[in-house]
Amino acid sequence: MEKLNLGKEKISKLLLSFSIPCIISLVVNALYNIVDQIFIGWGVGYLGNGATNIVFPITIICLAFALMFGDGASSYLSLKLGENKKEEAEKGVCNSILSSIVVSCILCAIILAFLPQLLNLFGCTDALREYALSYGFVIAVGLPFMMIGTTLNSIIRADGSPKFAMASMVTGAIINIILDPIAIFVLNLGVTGAAIATVISQFVTFFINILYIKRFKSIKVTKKSFKFEFSRIVKVAMLGISSVITQLAVVIVIAVLNTLLKNFGQNSKFGSEIPITVLGIVMKINQILSSIIIGIAAGSQPIVGFNYGAKKYNRVKETLKIVLISSVCVSIIAFILFQTIPEQLISIFGSGDDLYNEFACLAFRIFLMLTIFNGIQISSGIFFQAIGKPAKSAFLTLSRQILFFTPSAIILSKMFGLMGVLYAGPVADGLAFLVSATLLLLERKSLNKKSKEVSNDIKEESINDDVKNEEINLNSDANKNIIITIAREYGSGGRYIGQLLAEQLGIKLYDKNLITMVSNESGLSASYIEENEQTIGGGMLLANFNSQYYNNMTNDDNLFIAESNAIKEIATKGSCIIIGRCADYILKNNENVFSIFLYNSDEEKVKRAVKYYGLEEKSALKEINKINKARENHYKYYTDKKWKDFSNYDICINSDKVGVEKAADLIVEMAKDLESISSQNVTEEITR
Repeated sequence: MEKLNLGKEKISKLLLSFSIPCIISLVVNALYNIVDQIFIGWGVGYLGNGATNIVFPITIICLAFALMFGDGASSYLSLKLGENKKEEAEKGVCNSILSSIVVSCILCAIILAFLPQLLNLFGCTDALREYALSYGFVIAVGLPFMMIGTTLNSIIRADGSPKFAMASMVTGAIINIILDPIAIFVLNLGVTGAAIATVISQFVTFFINILYIKRFKSIKVTKKSFKFEFSRIVKVAMLGISSVITQLAVVIVIAVLNTLLKNFGQNSKFGSEIPITVLGIVMKINQILSSIIIGIAAGSQPIVGFNYGAKKYNRVKETLKIVLISSVCVSIIAFILFQTIPEQLISIFGSGDDLYNEFACLAFRIFLMLTIFNGIQISSGIFFQAIGKPAKSAFLTLSRQILFFTPSAIILSKMFGLMGVLYAGPVADGLAFLVSATLLLLERKSLNKKSKEVSNDIKEESINDDVKNEEINLNSDANKNIIITIAREYGSGGRYIGQLLAEQLGIKLYDKNLITMVSNESGLSASYIEENEQTIGGGMLLANFNSQYYNNMTNDDNLFIAESNAIKEIATKGSCIIIGRCADYILKNNENVFSIFLYNSDEEKVKRAVKYYGLEEKSALKEINKINKARENHYKYYTDKKWKDFSNYDICINSDKVGVEKAADLIVEMAKDLESISSQNVTEEITR
């Protein structure tokens, strides 16, 4: 696996690496909702599709609560692990799962009891009622599987297993695609069959995610942890409340939209059913466009966040520029398709009469008239999230739907009837674009100002460095800095050898004390760092379209970055010895680094482990191999090199052959020779 430097690697390369997996995940999620409608359209007709659009808000309401517990638990898990409070993290996750189970069962019962009333609330007509009741009943029965599976999916990603979470979702989607035509065309079950296929696929995802509970990396779930704690549930829920707000905003929009389409459609030649069906399909097709744009923008989040924090504002601006250009290009392609081939697009979802096709063309060409601007609005929201301005991000996310679209639809429909509802789309898109563009321009000015300030600071530092260089002398400590890095197998005596070196050379040893430094800088607890600094990072979390979450690095990745920064800083302060932590790789470009690898036989490892580390002789070798494997995997993950490849080091020593004391003496002599050579080179440079 190639490790990419967020601060130096080419922006386009970084974006491709991060965005493509995200786009795939989001598009799969979008298609999950569309597949039912495609097969229903061909097997049942457009009235069947209209029914699914009526039921859709009910699904979103349940999804909102699932994401509240899932996303809340994800945040709670990360926070408590950072504080090294594993037990609290475990209880928070388990309470979240329990809450999802209880709430899903309650919602299932309420929906089944009041299904007809709910369908009326979301704009159901007499022609759609039979289909909506059949489809909605089955969907309601399966809601617990969907909700619990979604909650677990968010937690699994936070646990550092995004691939597992994605695999469970994709598996469910594939099963849904396979079962839909069987249920609709072979078994002739109509919309009921489509609903059954959906529930079965949701159960599969649920079942796969349930199996993960015993495989948690960061916590160990026990039966004792599954105990309701109301105060803890509230804390978790508050952390995930933004997901509820986002989803309920969608519900409000759909409810208002369907009601307007029903009321004003019945007074038009199209009737109520055609507008409800068509516009639901149009919005879901547009969701694919949104998924691609969100994927591009979400892929930029770690790049923008990292470089913004590192004060590399030019790279932030460059990333934003590429994201906006890419998003606009995708929007242009979508705009061309929507305007030129609307009949072909709607035909994917089955055939209809002339009125159906006529309204479909109007919907695509009017409702999505300004979809070309969507890329700017969506990307800007994610950009502000990345630079740590969640208020602006939330405002941009909700402004299009709540502030602009809903009022516009109500006002314009009263003025122009059914056509007014369609024109509300471009009005909302246009207003959202103006707001987004304004905030982006203001932020760009701020970035330009910050970039100039950083540039001036660099110039000032450069002048100061030139002055210092003119005053350089042979006795300067800076010219004699020798950094000894020690990578070692567990049980090879590396820590003891490091102590001997520090005493003989009179230089500082960084091992356990480095943990304190990293803790002070990163905010992570010292105990958490000590326990997790040899774990493998989970990589970039894949975004979930529905939750509106964007990419973030795991605690393991953040820990490695924090340790790397600390090691680089240490190397500038004077000669020293650094034990482990990939220091040889982190300082590979430093000419004064002397990298060592220590190894020995299994027999000697066991002896040292039993004598000095208190391990039991019977299990010592197993524990040693486990630790060394963890070190090997950690080194491979973050350097893309083999830990035991001797070509990575300046010298490799078998501590069995020479003994730890002699090994230390040998390294001291080599270090002194290296220091002498370094001083000689400095002398020659000054003489020139």
